[in-house]
Amino acid sequence: MNEIRTTAIVLAAGQGKRMRSNVHKQYLLIRDKPVLYYSLKAFQDSVIDDIVLVVGEGEEDFCQKEILDKYGFRKIRAIVCGGKERYHSVAYGIRSINWECDYILIHDGARPFVDDEIIKRVLDEVGRSRACAVGMPVKDTIKIADEKGYVASTPDRSRIWQIQTPQAFEKQLITAAYEKMLAEEKELPAGGVTVTDDAMVVEYFMKIPVKLVQGSYANIKITTPEDLKIAEVLI
Repeated sequence: MNEIRTTAIVLAAGQGKRMRSNVHKQYLLIRDKPVLYYSLKAFQDSVIDDIVLVVGEGEEDFCQKEILDKYGFRKIRAIVCGGKERYHSVAYGIRSINWECDYILIHDGARPFVDDEIIKRVLDEVGRSRACAVGMPVKDTIKIADEKGYVASTPDRSRIWQIQTPQAFEKQLITAAYEKMLAEEKELPAGGVTVTDDAMVVEYFMKIPVKLVQGSYANIKITTPEDLKIAEVLI
């Protein structure tokens, strides 16, 4: 029986405009190390075989020198230039995988608190379900607002999850889903479709259910200056 091979795509091409910083959020420091370092280290120390790092245009050499070489990350198989939207960056990362791979994990590089337990749970589930996404049940009551800002409905909180990454998929499944989306992307706005995560691409274009896997409330995404302060405590 052939050995199962896995690749993690780590996305670090975002500009992080809500951070209100001249430095992209993935390169901001938490305890003297960049945000991106922590997510890469988690995959480096896990059972994941290979890593694809997707970065902003013109940042390839910087990441090679200041991240990969400086911290000794050995599993980085490719550094890929990202695209205009997040889904473009994911698609380019997927297309770069020209080696043997059975499952792909997609992770936001601005989530520094992914850990080995989360990665193991994701890998266990994707082998059963073909597609899964990390998340946690919401703690707060959620309200659906109407166009005037009034409460339209209150959904059952017990069935609502806040979605995180990594999200994992069979390689053939996620490859087909993204190629189909790129072929139809010009038609999406007219249909009122906004792609916000990888699970949605599989749900919408492949009609495949995505299993939810428990992540961690600490698995936050660094988006605002307040998140950076929280990260300093969590680290």
